[in-house]
Amino acid sequence: MSARRLLLVDDDETFRARLGRALAARALEVVTADGPAAALDAAARAKPHFAVVDLKMPAGSGLDLVRDLVALVPGIRIVVLTGYGSIASAVEALHLDAHHYLSKPADADEIIAALESDAAAPGPAQPTPAPTLARAEWEHLSRILADCGGNVSEAARRLGITRRTLQLKLKKDPPRR
Repeated sequence: MSARRLLLVDDDETFRARLGRALAARALEVVTADGPAAALDAAARAKPHFAVVDLKMPAGSGLDLVRDLVALVPGIRIVVLTGYGSIASAVEALHLDAHHYLSKPADADEIIAALESDAAAPGPAQPTPAPTLARAEWEHLSRILADCGGNVSEAARRLGITRRTLQLKLKKDPPRR
């Protein structure tokens, strides 16, 4: 991957700087941005080969940015990073032509492996393990909350549970698969 440009988009300045240094140490020319608007400007100038995009940013959705980057730079390989992973957001990211979807914390080697992987490579299908009931519940609650624009009261009303119960269930780390 030598002499290849990578666009790194994350609103967390410390994480962005640290991951940017780690990727640059692996022979990538790294361009960083703190949100979707800055990322589109940087992509228009740099025409990156790869992008690493945070899913949730205060200035806009990483999924919208994936769609815009694919339109702006055809052939770009995008990895979506998130601390709030769910099956629904992973499927949506892949439908928008993201190449891979990783949960934080992901290190530079995992990201490079995801960028280099050939998602379309033929081979035996690997059975996907079913999520645990706790994981499925957490993903459902997260999806309803996202559908409500982050409004906990509205999400709790739609789910038929109290606001406090919803907050307690979502406060926990997502259960492992």
